[in-house]
Amino acid sequence: MRRAKLDKIDLRILADLQADGRMTNVDLAMRAGISAPPCLRRVRALEEGGYLKGYHAEVNAEALGFGVTVFAHVGLSSQAETDLKAFEALVGSWPMVRECHMLAGETDFLLKIVAHDWDAYQKFLTTHLTPAPNVSHVKSALAIRTSKLLPGVPIDADEPKVAAARETAAG
Repeated sequence: MRRAKLDKIDLRILADLQADGRMTNVDLAMRAGISAPPCLRRVRALEEGGYLKGYHAEVNAEALGFGVTVFAHVGLSSQAETDLKAFEALVGSWPMVRECHMLAGETDFLLKIVAHDWDAYQKFLTTHLTPAPNVSHVKSALAIRTSKLLPGVPIDADEPKVAAARETAAG
């Protein structure tokens, strides 16, 4: 269940955890300007309210040998809900696909795929993606470099009124 309002302290906690999920509760509390016990209660409430979905480490793909990132624009033959869900379930079983977004418009899905090299991506494309049921076409875009990669959403802890208004409007 979501809390009725997020105040400036809640927004600061969210922003700080989004930037550094390993921050200790003591450091988090100090940055938020409160003591550790109420800070921990707020974090738990934010987790229970669905504002914090999880914690993860950002792994260096290149250090692990994943030198290629491809964005695949996938078109399906049918957009019936059962066909969309079947495709999403199939994509969920492919570890190389790191993100899957259903889109409105010409492309049905945008997939972010990581591979060791271009040959590994081509093998995945020809053995898994293009022969998949209901796939009508795939357009691949090779990422050359990433100049900006920010997790989460833009949180402005100095603007709780704006955030509260957005939350109220979203219902």
